[in-house]
Amino acid sequence: MSDVKQGKTVVVIGGGAAGFFSAITCAGMNPHLKVILLEKTSKVLSKVRISGGGRCNVTHACYEPRELVNYYPRGGRELLGPFHTFSPKETIDWFSSRGVELKVEADGRIFPVANDSSVVVSCLINEAYETGVDVRLNSSVGTLKKRSADQFDIVLHDGNNLIADRVILTPGGFPTLKSFEWFADLGHTIIPPVPSLFTFNMPDNPITELMGVSVENARVKIQGMKISNSGSLLITHWGMSGPCILKLSSLAARDLQQLNYQFKINVSWLPDISEEEMRSKLQNLRLAMARKKMSSSNPFHLPKRLWEHLLFRSVEEKDLKWAHLRKEELNKLVNALVNDEYSVSGKTTFKEEFVTCGGVDLREVDFKNMESKKNPGLFFAGEVLNIDAVTGGFNFQAAWTTAYLAGKYLAESLD
Repeated sequence: MSDVKQGKTVVVIGGGAAGFFSAITCAGMNPHLKVILLEKTSKVLSKVRISGGGRCNVTHACYEPRELVNYYPRGGRELLGPFHTFSPKETIDWFSSRGVELKVEADGRIFPVANDSSVVVSCLINEAYETGVDVRLNSSVGTLKKRSADQFDIVLHDGNNLIADRVILTPGGFPTLKSFEWFADLGHTIIPPVPSLFTFNMPDNPITELMGVSVENARVKIQGMKISNSGSLLITHWGMSGPCILKLSSLAARDLQQLNYQFKINVSWLPDISEEEMRSKLQNLRLAMARKKMSSSNPFHLPKRLWEHLLFRSVEEKDLKWAHLRKEELNKLVNALVNDEYSVSGKTTFKEEFVTCGGVDLREVDFKNMESKKNPGLFFAGEVLNIDAVTGGFNFQAAWTTAYLAGKYLAESLD
């Protein structure tokens, strides 16, 4: 290899999942490159550490690209090709070959067998060391500008200056448009960021008294939109959460932001039963269980506290027997079970895992190699792009995939 090629420098800006994976891929495939990873804080891989409640939801057991892209409200179409190159299967193989054994849970989420994110963090840090990546902490970038057609000037806030032949931008997502200013200065269009994974707040609603109650399969629809979702729903002390709500928040992220998070939802606690079927079932129960108290029956096997809550909102007498259920009360109970209405006022970020939709406009990026169409030599990977997914390991998979493409291309093109 020529001395010129040996002198090539790739600078990766951002020490998260995408940053480490792109740097490792690049350095591992081409040991003659000088790969520098800049992290503005004193800690790397912060989101990896806290992901999945500290267990790290590495990816998801969805191995067919055409199915996988359906979990991405934004970016799915663009990721179809990349997922054929680096899918969850490749992610599993990559970590397993480096001593991190993974397991698939019942819902498809994939975690380390150790149930500890530190094994993933240690693997990435060790791999960066083994491949010769120069990791520099407390290295905040002040400006990034083109030095020439083939080089970039990077000025750090501490005054130090770097010259890079190629740059991979992996700073993660930003909560405000102002944080993207220096990307806009490079000529890129920024889609304004808004939260994309959050729970629904229902201040002072009596349903919050059932905090901790979980329903395995509920269907939730946002009024005024053609957006609904089914899945596990968790009642919390502030409102509703769980996979069903989180996916819904992702699907409707921009619409709900425009409503300032003030909207109404309808919940079917028994989505497999239609309104007419429910009315018929209750009428039959009124005859079959005539002498029994409704509160002690729970014929649909809902969580006991939830059944009582819905029942007592629908009937006037607490110890009412099925035989005495009036038509008006029956109709109220039908509605409560299959078309329950709640007002949402506000949101709460899902744990510490802040995910946004928004970022660099995908039309300005070549998804064959993640290179900027505006600035040749500049590459993107991870959440800085206008890509986001529902909860379940999909956001990390997008990071691994886009980072791999960028790192691999640079390793080969600078060879």
